[in-house]
Amino acid sequence: MTRHPRTRLDHVHNSVGIAQLALQQIQDQLGSESDAQDLAEILRELHDQDHRQDGLFGSLAQLLTVAAQPAGGIYPDREYEIARPLHDAAKLITERAGLELASATRALDPQGEFA
Repeated sequence: MTRHPRTRLDHVHNSVGIAQLALQQIQDQLGSESDAQDLAEILRELHDQDHRQDGLFGSLAQLLTVAAQPAGGIYPDREYEIARPLHDAAKLITERAGLELASATRALDPQGEFA
């Protein structure tokens, strides 16, 4: 098995840092004064009920799905044991977390669902 240079892990580390900064900016917006409609609109950006692959949740789920592919190939005889939890985590993000978020946004701004 070929080991990738340290720069690959550095790149991933830096990308995670950028994502964390972006999430902090969203968190700051959520923490500022908002009415129900504003809060619902911000939350809708995290998950798109009609297009689950879109939004933040969809991107995170896709990342886990992509990680499952090589993870399952590392030990082919243990593919189910290794890759299945990653696929399950992706499904939980898009389905369970997404449904809960959609429920909260509908409660905050029922008219916004149809805008």
